[in-house]
Amino acid sequence: MTSSSALSPALLLPRSCRHGASSMKELQTLAPISPARLSSLLQTMKRPRRTPPSTPPTPQTIHRLHHHRRRRGEKAVSVGQSLAAETPEWVPLDLAESELSLPLTFPTGQTFRWKRTGPLRFTGAVGPHLVSLKHLEDGDVAYCVHGDRPDGAGARSALLDFLNADIRLGEIWEAFSASDPRFAELARLLRGARVLRQDPLECLVQFLCSSNNNIARITKMVDFISSLGRHLGTVEGLEFYEFPSLDRLLAVSEKDFREAGFGYRAKYIVGTVKALQSKPGGGVEWLTSLRGLDLQDAIAALCTLPGVGSKVAACVALFSLDQHHAIPVDTHVWQIATRYLLPELAGARLTPKLSSQVAEAFVSKYGKYAGWAQTMLFIAELPSQKAIIPSHCLTIQKDKKVER
Repeated sequence: MTSSSALSPALLLPRSCRHGASSMKELQTLAPISPARLSSLLQTMKRPRRTPPSTPPTPQTIHRLHHHRRRRGEKAVSVGQSLAAETPEWVPLDLAESELSLPLTFPTGQTFRWKRTGPLRFTGAVGPHLVSLKHLEDGDVAYCVHGDRPDGAGARSALLDFLNADIRLGEIWEAFSASDPRFAELARLLRGARVLRQDPLECLVQFLCSSNNNIARITKMVDFISSLGRHLGTVEGLEFYEFPSLDRLLAVSEKDFREAGFGYRAKYIVGTVKALQSKPGGGVEWLTSLRGLDLQDAIAALCTLPGVGSKVAACVALFSLDQHHAIPVDTHVWQIATRYLLPELAGARLTPKLSSQVAEAFVSKYGKYAGWAQTMLFIAELPSQKAIIPSHCLTIQKDKKVER
């Protein structure tokens, strides 16, 4: 891994680019549920439910459905086909709740394309696959693939890659906990917070939307861009799309984006798409190749794209390019660092030099998965979680380091 002394200010970013929120208060609406609430929901799922009687479709519903399909070039289908309730086939993913907690992973600002579609259930697109994830009664995770002819094997493989399933949280948390008693307690209370491995193009465009923005507006922008892709289906009244290709994005003008409410970000998205399209071998291949670079080099390469500064670049590096020790730094992370890692800096004003020192402190403490550790510590600072954290977790030990 890259040593902490090799990290530069170019690797740092305000945490706000990660979730687009201007304050911790705004994130409260997307905050993960508490373990007590999680247990309550699991108990509720065990109770038998009454199935409500089906309601015949109205002529207006039929007309809207057929009109919607004609607009998308889809063939008309019978009423029974189009409105019959889907019965998903849930398949165990072989991931326990300690390895993947859906409420601690998806509503934390890593991606804006996954939606909550039920208690302990989230739905989103992984490439061409429309997938739902949910916690079973024992807490383990299961998935289902939606569609008329779902590619079960392909979807499972793509999903496991998206979830970074090759990285075992238990092993990482054990190493962190050995060097940090506070982290050990947090890992017990907030287990399963996982960093995703997103498609680099999808991740890049989302974080171009996040710059100096709020969650509601980011989500609206990302929904607009998503709608340019192939329609994959509807789940619980929500529409889902495959992320559009570079060619499809290239057909959208700056004016189109501005009219959709993107503001100054419109020119950066258009400029980045054009720059990617001109890359030797294609933009998608170029982005993917950055996974093989050192963190500094990956950040530098991303910053050559229009509108991509160190903040957006570091987000993309952490959430899609396997740069697990990228450390986002904003005022909230600065507060975490000065309370638990660098108390001697409390009261100082955050500067690029001090941001670099904060990043080095995290990497020195947690090693090559420092970005994952920071994710856990950040979640612990959310109001909904902070209320349940014991007071003895408010200190951190500095004398030990994670073995690398």
